Amino acid sequence: MPQDIHPLLLCGGAGTRLWPLSRKSYPKQFTRLTGEESLFQASARRLSGPGFAAPTVITSADYRFVVTEQLAAVEIAAAAMLIEPEGRNTAPAILASALELHARNPGALMLVAPSDHVIPDSEAFRAAVTAAIPAAKASQLVTFGIRPDRAETGYGWLALSHKPDEDFSPVPQPLQSFVEKPDTATAQEMLADGMHLWNAGIFLFSTDTILAAFENHQPKMLASVTEALNAAEKDLGFLRLAPEPWGECADISIDYAVMEKADNLTVVPYSGTWSDLGGWDAVWRESSPDEAGVVTSGPATAIECKNSLLRAEDDTQVLMGIGLQDVIAVAMSDAVLVAHKDRAQDVKKAVATLKKTDAVQAETLPRDFRPWGWFERLVVGGRFQVKRIHVHPGGILSLQSHRHRSEHWIVVEGTARVTIDEEVKLVGENQSVYIPLGAVHRMENPGEEPMVLIEVQTGSYLGEDDIIRYEDIYARGQGAKG
Repeated sequence: MPQDIHPLLLCGGAGTRLWPLSRKSYPKQFTRLTGEESLFQASARRLSGPGFAAPTVITSADYRFVVTEQLAAVEIAAAAMLIEPEGRNTAPAILASALELHARNPGALMLVAPSDHVIPDSEAFRAAVTAAIPAAKASQLVTFGIRPDRAETGYGWLALSHKPDEDFSPVPQPLQSFVEKPDTATAQEMLADGMHLWNAGIFLFSTDTILAAFENHQPKMLASVTEALNAAEKDLGFLRLAPEPWGECADISIDYAVMEKADNLTVVPYSGTWSDLGGWDAVWRESSPDEAGVVTSGPATAIECKNSLLRAEDDTQVLMGIGLQDVIAVAMSDAVLVAHKDRAQDVKKAVATLKKTDAVQAETLPRDFRPWGWFERLVVGGRFQVKRIHVHPGGILSLQSHRHRSEHWIVVEGTARVTIDEEVKLVGENQSVYIPLGAVHRMENPGEEPMVLIEVQTGSYLGEDDIIRYEDIYARGQGAKG
């Protein structure tokens, strides 16, 4: 690439259409759905290397340490990590990131990419980005259109000025218009006419161009986001946008806020494989079904099934499907989804129903991730619960105490350095320690391998907010979890 591209990875979303695997506590961009890396890691790797500058990441406070850990695992360092006080859709997120990048690199080219898409052919995608650079440098707002292979009603579409060539080369052309998500008949017409592409929500533009577009079409949002950035606070390696001006922004997508109002729009066709994994039907399609159209994952077995997805996430489970056709079955330790494949888009209705009943499964996974590692609940009773706690090498929990519970810790892997009031000691495998109610305590992993312990809590209240925090290397406040 003749000029560095500055990727912006959007990863603040908490999608519900891939429940029960994707939940608000740990959404799909951070999960391994179709490969050995998470979707976020694959996106970061795809937009790295020659021609790409270090990425900017914008996410929510809940995911900031997940982002850091997953980037470190693929050896990618972010140039900036912005924290949204609350989700306000893509327009404010892109604007804040453009302002931050413009301040340190005026006029830089920014490539906006959701972090939960699947694009297997990285080279073809990079070729499309390279083809878009001249238009972006010429003050165009460039979007990328995906060559459609079906009459999809779950995507927005893009109307072209003229048909792509026979090879579907990534040649920029003026964008005629955006098309809302169509009904089936309209989608079939657009698929047949060859003059429409899927809207991928991926954009390339200079910071000068996008900021001018916001000034023309969203001046109030520009003022609010500028104030939120100017009043932002540094927090470890993150930049927390100021909540009050941020809250004044409309909850609106970049398409509605700017793109549909602009007259300097260019589209670059992309003919390679792409999916936003917007439902379990998409996961089935992208997982290479066998000759019977069946996909199995984990300890799942299909007997005389057709066109179905069977996925078991817990190694202690056994998921058996017999004579199923056009069925999605996803089993986790605390929740099971069974649905007709044609109803994949309705999974969000299940989440809404669970939320009405205050079911914890609606938004929270059994495994709760923390900057130091993770824990999962094994048994929960009226006045007790048992957890398995996994602490990364070098991980340190906060120095804390509890008002309502005492704890027993039994180390089963590695060695823990334990602080209880004034005493500090090492606790090895098969050793245990008791934490009385009210004692100031901390655990840490001084070793080079993960440390695992079993925690038994007893008391009148066992909520994660029963924490008085005294010290925390991760700069979390009182009542924050872990």
